[in-house]
Amino acid sequence: MQGKIRGFMHLDNGQESVPALINAAIKQTDKKYSYYREHCHALASGVEPGKIMAELFMKDGGTCRGAGGSMHLYDKQKRFQGGWALVAEQLPYAAGAAKSILLDRELGLVEKDLEDGDVIKGNGDNRIAVVLVGDGGAQNGRFPELLNACSKQNLPLLIIVIDNGRAINTFTKDVATNTMKYTLGKHYKVPGLLVDGLDAANVVKAGRAVTDYIRSGNGPAVMQIHTYRFMGHSPADPEHERGRKDEKIWARNNCDPIKYFEKKYTARGILTQEELQAVKKEVKIIVRDAVKYADRSPEPPSHLAKELEYPTPVDTDYNAMPPPPFADAVNARTISSEQMEAINAHVSAMREKAEAGQITISEAANLAIHEEMLRDPSTTIQAEDLQAGSSYGVPGMTKQTYGDLRASDEIIDEGHFIGKGIGEAMNGYRPICELMNTNFGIYGFAEIASCGNTYLQSGGQFKLPITILGAGGTAPDQALGAEHSQPLHAYIMGVPGLKIATAATPDAAYGITKSMIRDNGPCFLIFPVKLMKETKGTVNLGQCMPLKAALLHKASSKSVESNKAVTVLTYLHGIKEAQLVIDELNVKGLDIDLIELRTLKPLDMETIRESLSRTNKLCILDESTKSGGVGATVSSRVCEELFDLLDAPVLRLAMDDAPVPYASSMEKVVVKRGADLVKGVSNLCTGNV
Repeated sequence: MQGKIRGFMHLDNGQESVPALINAAIKQTDKKYSYYREHCHALASGVEPGKIMAELFMKDGGTCRGAGGSMHLYDKQKRFQGGWALVAEQLPYAAGAAKSILLDRELGLVEKDLEDGDVIKGNGDNRIAVVLVGDGGAQNGRFPELLNACSKQNLPLLIIVIDNGRAINTFTKDVATNTMKYTLGKHYKVPGLLVDGLDAANVVKAGRAVTDYIRSGNGPAVMQIHTYRFMGHSPADPEHERGRKDEKIWARNNCDPIKYFEKKYTARGILTQEELQAVKKEVKIIVRDAVKYADRSPEPPSHLAKELEYPTPVDTDYNAMPPPPFADAVNARTISSEQMEAINAHVSAMREKAEAGQITISEAANLAIHEEMLRDPSTTIQAEDLQAGSSYGVPGMTKQTYGDLRASDEIIDEGHFIGKGIGEAMNGYRPICELMNTNFGIYGFAEIASCGNTYLQSGGQFKLPITILGAGGTAPDQALGAEHSQPLHAYIMGVPGLKIATAATPDAAYGITKSMIRDNGPCFLIFPVKLMKETKGTVNLGQCMPLKAALLHKASSKSVESNKAVTVLTYLHGIKEAQLVIDELNVKGLDIDLIELRTLKPLDMETIRESLSRTNKLCILDESTKSGGVGATVSSRVCEELFDLLDAPVLRLAMDDAPVPYASSMEKVVVKRGADLVKGVSNLCTGNV
């Protein structure tokens, strides 16, 4: 196999009692989450050895068609839901998966309804979720957050801490005060058990007892299994490094669970030497066949990565997507007549405001969310301060209408509840994660990145229909200081597989929210923070909006013919700033094609092309920094793809690279506004750029 497996590979020799537990006590219908040392966990879950080997060999016949690799094994049919490479990231995902089991029960849905598998549960559903984490990873702050969530929602989750005494290669005790992670649960009323991983049979017995406890409806439990990992963190850390050679020799002679098992059961006459040799021969044949399968499997086609960028095509008509057939029945079972009467009255009031042109951006988003949650009961929502409607009212009345599971009030950690959303999305649900202010998404950057990676990483098995939304951006004179004025939309532009949209009007907020909730992939939607309750208008009721740019104002033919017209690309607060100066520009004999970049990614180049073919000049009023901002990406694309349409250099009016200050005297230099746009358009039209 030398030369056929590339990249990192993390082995778990010496920890074989853990997969023994998985194989003996965990069912195929249970939802299983692991980390980058997951090969044996996948095997124990029933994933075919040949497919695992082929994935390591980068072959199309692998578990993820060669897209995941050693650290990212998935098998949707076996409910093996990763292989995750960022330490401890899988913890909130597993909480979301466990929550999906409770949602199945509460809503009366089955996996067949949710297209999540071929097993239909009955009234005696006793499925659980399982998450494995190393003792180094269990020191991560996600661990106590997980315990809190499990306890608060009584989630059916088994947390297995694989305690090999190491955090990568460092002794865990050298960096952690409490290495007895099974004891931490007592603060959250989550029981824990410590087991010696040397004796696989005892580990299995303990595991069956713990899983029986969870399956009986008692909630979560922690099982810490003390093992010894013979190998270094990865092949890059050979045994002789860090002065551990003698220690490893001792461990292989005294801490090998396979040798212990063989010695124990042959000595008792339960297992004969002939039987033992027969088993070893069988294992060698399985390994040989797995290697043969991997060798014969073709390489994945080069175009596969691009095909797995987005599960829903960019040009999809979201209005054509049918609602699930179970919607009316589930709503009738789960929403009381009083609740339904209240939400119908709320929706009717919002629609009346929309028809009168008086609905705000926040109200439009709220209306869209309720319509989609009623249309599809597999749509859920989670946010901090949700029961109070959050800061802008976007999730208002969701908890009061749909209950604590579908509308979950979460702790103040966006990474945690985005992570739970990932687990729900992997198991048939459509979670909405409302961030209040999108800058808070910085806490969830790891989870946001995994949102974008998972569809490809799993070889297309998990589509991840999750919508993250909130208010953001930087308005002139908003006086919020640097931390609340960060352009998260620019930060996440580099996350692959993530659709990113903005909505500066009620109509866009309504239509794009509906489209993104129906999208089968991860989406991120930003509203302008200072215009949430200020901007009012109408919406196209009942209609999703295509994910593309919008021409809001078209330059006059006269200005185009006289070479006094400019294409202006902007978004969020830039829309209001541009609209406020159109009359001033007209007085100067100038005009603009004002285009709202409603999708930052993928970028609608065709709408930009159509405008530039008329104006031949481009100005970008950008609500992100000069370095690494949205405007930098847009300008680069235009120069690369539409250069022949330009009569002048692209003018970027971007935020300064300095942090956004609180005081207006400084802020006006950093944040661009309408006055800067007037000057920029004038310079473009007079050849001063």
